[in-house]
Amino acid sequence: MRPTTLSAGTAPAPKPGVPSLRTRAVLEGPILPTFLRLAVPNVVVMMVLALSSTADALFVSRLGPDALAGVSLVFPVWMLMTTMSAGGFGGGVASSIARALGGGRRPEADALVGQALLMATALAVVFTVVPLGFGPTIYGAMGGTGRVLDLALAYSNVVFAGAILIWMMNTLSSVLRGSGEMMITAVVAVGGELLHLALAPIMIFGLGPIPAMGVTGGGISLVISYAIRVAILAAYILRGRAAVSLHLGMPRFRSALSWDILKVALPGAVNTVLTNANVMVVTSLVGAFGTLALAGYGAGARLEYLQIPLVFGLGSALVTMVGMNVGAGQAVRARRIALTGAGLAAAITGSVGLLSAIVPSLWIGFFSSDPEVRQVGETYSQIVGPTYAFFGLGLALYFASQGSGRVHWALLAGFARLAIVVSGGIVAFWLGGDLTVLFLAVAVGFVVFGGGQLLAIGWTLPVPRRAPQPVPSSAPRLAEETA
Repeated sequence: MRPTTLSAGTAPAPKPGVPSLRTRAVLEGPILPTFLRLAVPNVVVMMVLALSSTADALFVSRLGPDALAGVSLVFPVWMLMTTMSAGGFGGGVASSIARALGGGRRPEADALVGQALLMATALAVVFTVVPLGFGPTIYGAMGGTGRVLDLALAYSNVVFAGAILIWMMNTLSSVLRGSGEMMITAVVAVGGELLHLALAPIMIFGLGPIPAMGVTGGGISLVISYAIRVAILAAYILRGRAAVSLHLGMPRFRSALSWDILKVALPGAVNTVLTNANVMVVTSLVGAFGTLALAGYGAGARLEYLQIPLVFGLGSALVTMVGMNVGAGQAVRARRIALTGAGLAAAITGSVGLLSAIVPSLWIGFFSSDPEVRQVGETYSQIVGPTYAFFGLGLALYFASQGSGRVHWALLAGFARLAIVVSGGIVAFWLGGDLTVLFLAVAVGFVVFGGGQLLAIGWTLPVPRRAPQPVPSSAPRLAEETA
């Protein structure tokens, strides 16, 4: 069969039970071109988000150190919500939608949309009630006092009062990503961030009849931009432009559909915690060696963090492509997609890592001229840089596991990485404080993480003993629970 081509944004809405052009392209088209077409918009979005958060900090910093410190206290809670809604829960939603559409179960995919929004609403309530009700306790425990705490609460109360909009935006985006519609989500996300960057300085510092609102204005700008994004995405689906449908009204809770989302979303949330735990553990261990050592490590590791949005963008495409092919019973093709995407991620991150190891001063020199800081940073780059390929490989394959709906084996690799880092820190102190040992542990952790994810593919995407059946093009089965 000749590969199906796709013109984003122009394909007509498919009839129920008939795969859309986007779905057929994922199931039948050439793997690498299809993967790149889905991945590039996501990569652009992640890079814009990273730049936007930096610009936000620059705006707030002009209000003084107290304002910057206050907003910084809110940032970890904000990141927890956004990573869980977009990565953990969003990954579960995208995986479920992709598997349903790949299997030709359009009515099930439609039902999953309402179920996902119902669950997102419940989770948004939690992220509204807790920060608004216990904000002083949370930010106080993180060191906020006096004016800094007041400013943190002023920003937090506005942002988390609009938590429902953040959850709706990320859930609708995940629904569309799961159906292979990356371009509309990318355009809306980038446009929303540009709108926020235009509104933020006006509302923070004031302009004409708009009074200066300080950090509160920054929060209002963020909420407004998310409200507009939600309205655009919801209208896009309601008007029948998407490969799935959204019906107005309160959806009925369906346990089977909820579990199909949660079986991927819950491990995804745990993986988010593991990722943050690795960062916190290594930072804490290096911090014990002094401020200069911490500065050097921070400069070296920042290159690693900058690659996460890149791999996340590639991984979002893997969730969709692997999920659809698993749903269609095309396990062999799903494995090829997973290995192709992960190989590309490994090549990119590995190239960056090797360059940083060969010429470490090229990157570290941007951050400091202090000899001790540069020595620590360059040592980190020389030891850990060559293993960045395994980092990219493992992270991309984790997304592939999300697409398959079987994440538990991949999650074990994350736990193994954390255990190795902690063990390395203990050995480093036992040897009298040798940062080289700790950095070696970080490098070994990356190798185990990537290698473990590669081994896990055998369990998450097993090759069938007989050839899979052709993809159905007529009205498919629908589970009794979704009837």
